[in-house]
Amino acid sequence: MQNHGTQERLIAHLVNWQGLEHFEALGPVLEFLTGTQISPCIIRGTIPPGVFVPLHSHADPETFVHISGEFEGLSETDGHFEWIRIRPGDVFHVPPNARHAFRNRFSESAISIIVTTPKLGSLLRAISLPAGNTGAITPERVRQALTTAESFGYWNATPEENARVGLNLLAAP
Repeated sequence: MQNHGTQERLIAHLVNWQGLEHFEALGPVLEFLTGTQISPCIIRGTIPPGVFVPLHSHADPETFVHISGEFEGLSETDGHFEWIRIRPGDVFHVPPNARHAFRNRFSESAISIIVTTPKLGSLLRAISLPAGNTGAITPERVRQALTTAESFGYWNATPEENARVGLNLLAAP
């Protein structure tokens, strides 16, 4: 059975990561290493320079094993937010329902392996377009992504809430 460039098998196997299709999710580029129906769902995610993922939360845990470049992850403790610099070799874990965001204010792309649930993988695939064919990130595309995320039961911050943590949605690439 074929699933987004990966073959789901019930045996131990190498993933042919070189032939995977790349998807763009409103800035970040995703490669679904295990497909979206396998648990855990494993994704290679790239955040290009200047790109960010707005403040949001979901019931699905995510763990980022960072490979190259640098980026920042937003963490909330007792209503106070802090940007944490993530470097190669770092592991950034997002527990269920934790409010978080990401941004790359550095000069090179940041690449992580993301381990999460098939549900979150399915959402990311649903809001993505094949990389290279995406064009501009339009307000309509953002609205569609937010509506899709809400249909999955996920929370997304308002533009004002994002601005309070230093993310300007109106200036998104």
